Amino acid sequence: MADYRLGIDFGGTKIEILALDRSGKEVLRERIPNPGVYDKAIEAIRDLVLKAEDQIGCVPAHRITGTQLTSTLGIGIPGSLSPETGLVRNSNATWLNNNAFKRDVEESLGRPVRVENDANCFALSEAADGAGAGYSVVLGVIIGTGMGGGIVANARVLSGHHHIAGEWGHIPLPWAKPEDMPMRKCFCGNEGCQERYLCGPALAAEWKGEGNRSPNGIEEAARNGDEAAIRALDLYMDRFARACAQAVNFLDPDVIVLGGGVSNLPSIYERVPKLLPRYVITSPCTTPIVQNRHGDSSGVRGAAWLWDVAENGISKKNA
Repeated sequence: MADYRLGIDFGGTKIEILALDRSGKEVLRERIPNPGVYDKAIEAIRDLVLKAEDQIGCVPAHRITGTQLTSTLGIGIPGSLSPETGLVRNSNATWLNNNAFKRDVEESLGRPVRVENDANCFALSEAADGAGAGYSVVLGVIIGTGMGGGIVANARVLSGHHHIAGEWGHIPLPWAKPEDMPMRKCFCGNEGCQERYLCGPALAAEWKGEGNRSPNGIEEAARNGDEAAIRALDLYMDRFARACAQAVNFLDPDVIVLGGGVSNLPSIYERVPKLLPRYVITSPCTTPIVQNRHGDSSGVRGAAWLWDVAENGISKKNA
């Protein structure tokens, strides 16, 4: 095991680096804007990593010499790497697609790295020492401007044959109702994807009309009698319950951990579990739906865990 785990959350607007020591304690964190240009983004990652290692006083684990402290590096990205070509695909940061991101970062730094989907990193973080710690099968779901999911099974990320396991947002919304019609078109080319109904902008548009993207304040508005807010939340809770029920019926996870901006709505955790029995094939349905423990830090923490946890499993001391 290396002395430090470095993790990078490569977001569409920012790049964040985190360093954890052997006990999982945070020792360094820095965030910079993502330049949004591929070559410059690779350079930004290189500079962040070199600066962090200089501050901590360590070297990459594969360069162990004498008594030097060592580090590993994991990176979470939107989208995934094709197992056939190694190129990025399905990223909503479209300028990242069709590039050999992992290879280019490794060449820039002269070291091996691990790259994983950012929702998988979120799920791994929460399974390691977050809200999913101690559970065998964790479904992690990020609901923000988009919607993604990741699965950790028996202490390891489940990537799947095509490296797309957990793409929860691109499953059709189940048990469609008249108010869901016509099925909404998705950027992926299909219609009816759950993301188009459950992401933050979808909830905002249901409340205040097309073009609105933030649902902030919707619960307070509903409590104050705003009929549009009440209706939007009623629709959302039923749709989210259907989505969760579909996951329970197929995967039957031990826990569903939510992240992203929409996960901050307290009413999800009160209302959705009560609606699940309408749609889940078994009764009673006791699947816990919980909010994440690490907040916005979960993705970068999961990236840092990619080496030791994904390779060797989550150790009991970290669970």
